[in-house]
Amino acid sequence: MVPFHRASLVDSPSKGTESSGPDPDIRYRRCDDHGRQVTSIGARLGRAAGTGGEPVPPSAPPAGRCRGDRRQRGLIDVGAGAPVVIMQGYAMQPRTYLKLAELLAPRCRVIIPSLFVGPGRWSDQTVVSDLAGTLDRLGLERVTLIGHSFGGALALEFAAGHAGRVIELVFVDTLAMSREWTLAAEALHPIHLLWMASARAAIDFVHSWATHPRQLVGAAWWGFTSDRRQQVAALAGTDIPRHVLWADRDSLLSRPDGERFAHDLGADFTVVHAEDGAPVDHDWMYRHPRLALAQLERLDLVALRGAGRPQKPPAGP
Repeated sequence: MVPFHRASLVDSPSKGTESSGPDPDIRYRRCDDHGRQVTSIGARLGRAAGTGGEPVPPSAPPAGRCRGDRRQRGLIDVGAGAPVVIMQGYAMQPRTYLKLAELLAPRCRVIIPSLFVGPGRWSDQTVVSDLAGTLDRLGLERVTLIGHSFGGALALEFAAGHAGRVIELVFVDTLAMSREWTLAAEALHPIHLLWMASARAAIDFVHSWATHPRQLVGAAWWGFTSDRRQQVAALAGTDIPRHVLWADRDSLLSRPDGERFAHDLGADFTVVHAEDGAPVDHDWMYRHPRLALAQLERLDLVALRGAGRPQKPPAGP
């Protein structure tokens, strides 16, 4: 079956509302097994809505190869404007965050790469290199990085090695600080993850383990043994804006560890609460996409400024 890759332009600012599937008015790109791009319109993710639709508008990402290699088979690329890259939690897939991407799409361009798929041995260096190559192929010089949980470690590594390509950094419930990074907490508690997960996330978690077990074992081992304190110190000395968001009831990672991480990183630290008072757990980034959107808006990210919100009148003489 030919995989679909979310791409292109949201047709009006009214789009991006939460739904049970992708918005039928947003265009899709799909790639065949050789990376050749084919355009169609509508349809739910993974099912063609017909071929021979209108060409992708010039303002959408350029036509060509949708992915650099097999690691980016599930890449999501939707919206237009300033680019925002979301790096997902352990064993999650880009589509796990599709609803959040749809909500952000009227405001910015959202790219969600695959982090745990591909041939051969998994390594953090390969993931970071693949991300840099993907951004090159998409024609993106500088991006805002959002790392959720395990994905925050990879966002940190990318930013430390490519600081000139990062506009702003957001870490969401990630990188517990201890003698060693306890990034493997997700991998060591799979039953707990499934208990927390939405139906979509649970399906994606099981599918990831069924199709790429060796890569996930490698990622878990890296998470268990890695130490990123030097990268934290290096980024703390840059002028990149840095933010840490933390669920008020994170049952997987410790809030004091998150506070320490934010302190060492020189980042602001925000505890996320639900308006109705319900507990917010580790999975809130994809379970509650509207809450995630609201929190990102409150950070006043550079990527979200201007589009979709009233503009301040110019200052008088």
